[in-house]
Amino acid sequence: MTQLAAGIAQFTVTQKLTLMVNRYDIRSVTGDGQPGHLLAVAQQKRAAFKEQVTFYQDESRTLPLFSFKARQRLDLGATYDVLDANGQLLGSFRKDFGKSLLRSTWHLEASGLKVTGRERSLGVAIVRRIWEATPIGDAIPSPFRFHFDFVDPNGEVLMTSERGRSLRDRYLVTLPGARLDGRVAAAMAVALDALQSR
Repeated sequence: MTQLAAGIAQFTVTQKLTLMVNRYDIRSVTGDGQPGHLLAVAQQKRAAFKEQVTFYQDESRTLPLFSFKARQRLDLGATYDVLDANGQLLGSFRKDFGKSLLRSTWHLEASGLKVTGRERSLGVAIVRRIWEATPIGDAIPSPFRFHFDFVDPNGEVLMTSERGRSLRDRYLVTLPGARLDGRVAAAMAVALDALQSR
């Protein structure tokens, strides 16, 4: 069992720049809030007909731990299933494209939990969309730090993803109460970066 599966309260997700794939390191968090030891390495093939991201134990990428993949091909409203190493369903998520026109919104289900995640700041969401609609927004990645909060129907926060100040995309993911499976949370956190523009 991985530490992500055992109930983890906090971890970081950092994008690593490569030519052919999108790669992410998932790490524990040290006492001073810095990235600690490696929990998993995620890899996404670019320009795939059917989105899939696999999480491996380490950089050798020989032992897959879990993954997420789209149910449909190139569908803007696709649902993504999170699967363990044996292909068993852990949870699923999908983007709500109607609500995301103004403020990015995702729906996540796992272990009987139904959670809705949206950008924390409406103001940042609007300014980010204006930036991305300009010619410079196509050439330069968004400089805006955007955060997501995932809450259950009672308004309780089950997950937050906060983008840090760095040149590379780096996020601090917190799971209050560790109620959400860390593998599902890691899959959602990577998807917030890898699929955000879709």
